[in-house]
Amino acid sequence: MATIKSFSDLQQSKKLAEILPLESADMWWLYVTSQGKHIAMLYGEPDPHYIARMESYGIKDAAIRCWSLAALLSVLPNVINNETLFIETSPALWHIGYRNIYTARADNPVDACYEMIIRLNELKML
Repeated sequence: MATIKSFSDLQQSKKLAEILPLESADMWWLYVTSQGKHIAMLYGEPDPHYIARMESYGIKDAAIRCWSLAALLSVLPNVINNETLFIETSPALWHIGYRNIYTARADNPVDACYEMIIRLNELKML
């Protein structure tokens, strides 16, 4: 059985932070740049003492906003140009969009939402 991704990965999170209001994120990556990998996932606000300690070691981006599937869906408009948002699924393939704006099929719903957000941002419709 395939595992369904339930939150934005690190690269997606960095890009989404450039596009979406940061308050729309509902999770955080704790990330240690010097090691080049994430070390934990937190729900809600990260411990400010941890962040301060990491920054004192010269580690930037100790905490990066992250979006769950629910948070991604909540930032997508329900209607664009009188067309309602749709989500189609088939075994292991996800497709999201509006009648004339849609994404290619993705392996999981988070990637499909991410691609739609990128597309809507490019079209200045977000």
